[in-house]
Amino acid sequence: MSTPIRPAAIWLGALLSLGLLGLGAILGNSLQRYREYERVVNVKGLAERDVPADLVVWPIRFSAAGDSLADVYAQLDSAAQRIVDYLHSKGLSDEEVRVDAPAITDKLAQQWGNAERVALRFTANQTITVRSPQVDLVRALMGDLAELGRSGIAFSGQEYPQTEYLFTRLNELKPAMVQEATQAAREVANKFAQDSGSQLGKIRSASQGQFSIEPRDSSTPHIKKVRVVSTVEYYLSD
Repeated sequence: MSTPIRPAAIWLGALLSLGLLGLGAILGNSLQRYREYERVVNVKGLAERDVPADLVVWPIRFSAAGDSLADVYAQLDSAAQRIVDYLHSKGLSDEEVRVDAPAITDKLAQQWGNAERVALRFTANQTITVRSPQVDLVRALMGDLAELGRSGIAFSGQEYPQTEYLFTRLNELKPAMVQEATQAAREVANKFAQDSGSQLGKIRSASQGQFSIEPRDSSTPHIKKVRVVSTVEYYLSD
């Protein structure tokens, strides 16, 4: 004989069913909103500036040769003094000009040397390094160096070490360039959102790339291109 179901149990079962249905609806809605909130777009923004170098390092390399070591040193000392005097006369200070020690080669001391074939036993090279913020002045002097060459100074090839142009005021540009790169990233993200029928939300994450400073091109090494790329991830919503 079956036991009759009491009305209270019926009501309890109905309430439990309704509660489970409501909980399922809430969870489903929350999951849907969570998935929508997790829709993101990852974009990059670029900022670039062309800036003049504010520091130049110019190595002036010259040479001498002779059969007497004393004669070779005398040639180097004379050439170095004339070069330094010339640089000072053009507006460079003592702090901007450094005279490096000479490098002397004795051909007879080399293992492959042959005393019968050696002409001018000693050869020497010396470098005077100009390090100056007067970039335009130094560039003009580079073109005028032939004036000293005509006086008898033997300048060596300038392949190595090479002249360097540096930009040292990066910290002055960083805030504005980071803002510019971030704004460029936002414009890209906005365009993506519009094309996909979405709305651009808040930033989910952002990272700033490293700044790079390179010559603008091989013809103008004294003009630098400063570059930074920012990566930003935005939320998207319908």
